[in-house]
Amino acid sequence: MSLQIFTNPSHGLAQVWFSKRISCKTRLSRVLATPPSSTLLHMDENNNNLPKSIKGFDSRGSLNNLHADSMLRQANTVGIIGGISTDSTLNFVRKLEDWSSKGGKSSLPFVLCSDPKLNKELLLYEENSYPSLYHRVKRTPADENQIVENLRNKRRSLERCGAKLILMPCHIAHTWYDEVCEGSSVPMLHMGDCIVKELEEAKMKPLEAGNPLRVGVMASSATLSAGFYQERLQNNGFEAVLPDKATMDHTVIPAIEAMKRDDMEGARNLLRIALQVLLVQAVNVVLLGSDEMRDLLPGDDPLLKKCVDPMDALARSAIKWAESL
Repeated sequence: MSLQIFTNPSHGLAQVWFSKRISCKTRLSRVLATPPSSTLLHMDENNNNLPKSIKGFDSRGSLNNLHADSMLRQANTVGIIGGISTDSTLNFVRKLEDWSSKGGKSSLPFVLCSDPKLNKELLLYEENSYPSLYHRVKRTPADENQIVENLRNKRRSLERCGAKLILMPCHIAHTWYDEVCEGSSVPMLHMGDCIVKELEEAKMKPLEAGNPLRVGVMASSATLSAGFYQERLQNNGFEAVLPDKATMDHTVIPAIEAMKRDDMEGARNLLRIALQVLLVQAVNVVLLGSDEMRDLLPGDDPLLKKCVDPMDALARSAIKWAESL
């Protein structure tokens, strides 16, 4: 395994590039990576010291073997802006790594940029969309201008690091997609475009003859209010079906309340009801625009066969982009 880390203390961020296969579980507030050997690397973002070696691994030796511009010459380097959840971001990275290396291929080189401040800003914005859940807590309104500027800074940093394609594996961050990609020197994929393209390629037939193919959209209130999934579906001939107010009030929001109090079984059952309410409305599939909701359901849950994941579509689209070079 080779790893290269670039720090930018002024922005409180770090970019991590892995090559070869990895399976990592990371908290990137200070860049923590756990590869299969259980090696754990720490970097103090307050200084420029190389990561300290832990569990017998000499990380400094690996870092010194890499030149600063070793990945800049690779035309398929992908830049990734981390979202609300570090775990969700790393699940995406793991899929990108595994899927791009199938058949003995070399996995995609990537630069991952994660910032705890941005994570908190995005989380605050999403939580503020559920006033009934947080009415007892005095909350500061999220500053959208600050979020946009932070996202832009991450995009610029990734471009400077040599990324040739930018990805944001975070649903709510796509609320500001147009503002973030404005002025970008490299392409930036939108999860809505990726999932719509896959739905078109699937060539499914509407359940009701003579009507457009119906796609349910299940997501957080903030993502549903942003409307980018509905807009892209409708612009491409699909009919977007959203949870009605009763479903949101009696199943979706209570499911989130259950998650907040760690009642995962209760949350799971409520989510299943919400999905079934959408499915009985003659929708072919349900677009799951929430990682929290997606992770509630076990991999073998029959309802998942009726769901599509924009995050997975984003990973597959990035791999197709790389293969087209």
